[in-house]
Amino acid sequence: MHHMRRAADIKLVPDYVKNSANYSRCSMVDRSVGSVHMDFGLCALGAGGRIDTHFHSFEESFYILEGEPTLILNGQAYPLSPGTCGLVPVGVPHAWIGPKSGEARWLDMMAPQPRPTGLPDDTFFLGPPDAAAGGETDIRDPRSRHFFRMTDRDIDVNSLTVGARIDAPTVSASMATALLVYSGIAVKMLVDQRLDAQCHTMFMVEYQRGGAAHLHDHPLEEAYYLLDGEVEAVADDKIYILKPGDVFWTGVGCVHAFYNRSNTTVRWLETQAPQPPSRHSYRFNRDWDYVKDKLVAAGKLK
Repeated sequence: MHHMRRAADIKLVPDYVKNSANYSRCSMVDRSVGSVHMDFGLCALGAGGRIDTHFHSFEESFYILEGEPTLILNGQAYPLSPGTCGLVPVGVPHAWIGPKSGEARWLDMMAPQPRPTGLPDDTFFLGPPDAAAGGETDIRDPRSRHFFRMTDRDIDVNSLTVGARIDAPTVSASMATALLVYSGIAVKMLVDQRLDAQCHTMFMVEYQRGGAAHLHDHPLEEAYYLLDGEVEAVADDKIYILKPGDVFWTGVGCVHAFYNRSNTTVRWLETQAPQPPSRHSYRFNRDWDYVKDKLVAAGKLK
């Protein structure tokens, strides 16, 4: 099972109407498309807008696309900017305040999936946010353990082949901040257990020209939001060309693949729920076809 939604079909509508102002959201992946583990959406908050203080019985992560909203997390104000991402853990009070001008937009991911109307409540509002000004969101400060700021350097292999200065204005380089590179693909983890997420992950993916992830499936769901470039996606034997702003989703067991057949790099934000197991999170068709061919050649397949 899979789902694709074009950018032109993503329509934001007012949300949390009784407990917000100038806030809208589009749920792009949820139970309406077959998902049972996630709610992946696009959010917008205008100048002077707000979302009242509240908490959830599920995790919520975010990635800022544009604008400068403020997240108030557990009483502390964190001004955010494009490329900043983070986690709101289960049960932690938080609120959002709109930018001073213009509009802020971000992607959000909720796992486990919020409950539908009619089931016990999973979101609890506490009242208007405290609009007290906060300082900078210092990603380098180890106490900012629920936040990260994505820069182009973080996903550039060449920039990571030299040692970081001791006064580098980023988090200290370690295996926890490593970039995974394979088959023309670079993967930079953004939200995972390092930021205290337990139920899902969020990460950035970049395909170089010719980059490919051949046919495979997972014991988990994945959602993808295209940021730059175009990529050929295959799911359940159907082929799509995904462009910036498009959303794609693959359910558990959906056999899918991605191929960058363009002359430029491709970048998207990806989420997974539940978190991948320590082993066997990928099942590649080619590996099991290889086993089958060996058995046939040896006359052992009955």
